[in-house]
Amino acid sequence: MPKVNVYNQTGNAVAEVTLSDYVFGIEPHQQVLFDVVNAQRAAMRQGTHDVKNRGEVSGGGRKPWRQKGTGRARQGSTRSPQWRHGGVVFGPTPRSYAVKMNQKVRQLALRSALSYHAANGQLKVVESLAIEAPKTKLFQELLIKLGVEGKTLIVARDFGDNEVLAARNIPSVAFSQVSHVSVYDILNCKNLIMTKDAIEALEEVLGND
Repeated sequence: MPKVNVYNQTGNAVAEVTLSDYVFGIEPHQQVLFDVVNAQRAAMRQGTHDVKNRGEVSGGGRKPWRQKGTGRARQGSTRSPQWRHGGVVFGPTPRSYAVKMNQKVRQLALRSALSYHAANGQLKVVESLAIEAPKTKLFQELLIKLGVEGKTLIVARDFGDNEVLAARNIPSVAFSQVSHVSVYDILNCKNLIMTKDAIEALEEVLGND
């Protein structure tokens, strides 16, 4: 079973935690990761795009000229697609981009993403996360003490106002509650910081197939 150090907010290792092989020690499944990330990115799309077809644009109620005898091509409406101000052919209409994904597939993808960070030494476990005041400087000092640089995702059971306010001016830091953490968020970061209770919550939920 993989073991990682547990750090306090001064950056010192104060304990060691043994991670579950089933959650943090599997071989990442590349295809499942690809499928789940695609599904999550598709779910982010609003799908409210819309254009007007020939039946929705105004005008064009009568035939512009008679069928034969004019020498011109036959036309049934001035709102056909080839006319100026005509309708759009095969344009986008409102739709849902949601992709059905089985629960076991989503769980396998989440375990694969967590195992990827654990295997590459990009997972840091902290005792807790608490900032005395909502100041960016304090949060930046915390990241320096933990030796974290670059895009970082912090996962915990919940967050206080001080932590959220202190980090909102740091564009490379994102928060996610353990109950809402996604595969896309985990793979989209370079460093993954998790509190000890978040580790326990994930192992409880993902520990049984």
